Amino acid sequence: MWKNVTLKKVLLAAAMLLPACYVEAHEYAKGHLAIAHPWSMELPPNAPTVAAYFVISNAGSEADRLTGVDSPIAGNAQLHEHVHKDGLMKMQQVQTVDVPAGGEVTFAPMAYHVMLLDLKDRSKLTDGQSFPVTLHFEKTGDVTVEVMVQKQAPDAAPMHAH
Repeated sequence: MWKNVTLKKVLLAAAMLLPACYVEAHEYAKGHLAIAHPWSMELPPNAPTVAAYFVISNAGSEADRLTGVDSPIAGNAQLHEHVHKDGLMKMQQVQTVDVPAGGEVTFAPMAYHVMLLDLKDRSKLTDGQSFPVTLHFEKTGDVTVEVMVQKQAPDAAPMHAH
């Protein structure tokens, strides 16, 4: 009798925790695109800009293009990339980012990233907080994601160029 009660309690607890696992991963999908784990690094209160990172996967048979971004916490949001030029790593703005059919694009430190400038609401930029960013795609349309602010980069975050 006790074995059945205990097993039922364990299964019930596991079932109740399952949605929490999905929330922790915080992935977003629209059409054939999926945006995984949008995150940003907690910065000092006087930092003039903040960057956001994520991975865009395209399970479709045709490419799409990220054409812009915006966020209510910033006066200006831009797509950026790091490039190796003249022996130095330099950051530069790009107008669009192609998302290949059946492929993915990683937004990570030292690669593509979203740069948020003219910050308006710094209360959302501390560890454990989140803020919205809307990604504008040529074919898929707009996808709004919640960017989680973290004290340090996630273990799985690629630290190399795309």
